[in-house]
Amino acid sequence: MAKQKKWAEMSPAARAAITVLAVLQVVLAGAAWADLARRAPEQVNGSKRAWAWGIAVNFAGPVAYFARGRRTR
Repeated sequence: MAKQKKWAEMSPAARAAITVLAVLQVVLAGAAWADLARRAPEQVNGSKRAWAWGIAVNFAGPVAYFARGRRTR
């Protein structure tokens, strides 16, 4: 098993990549939660509470919500 590097030991490119992915995750989850909060329960496939918890799952949750959780008009 490879030894994990500490933040200070990582290259600037690796630190930048991790930072960009973290920001992307937070923005994506925030957008999904905001959309979920504005929608009526009839416009959501399934339980709003379940989707709120599911969105917390890294990348997969928000992507699944936008792909399958919203009903189109």
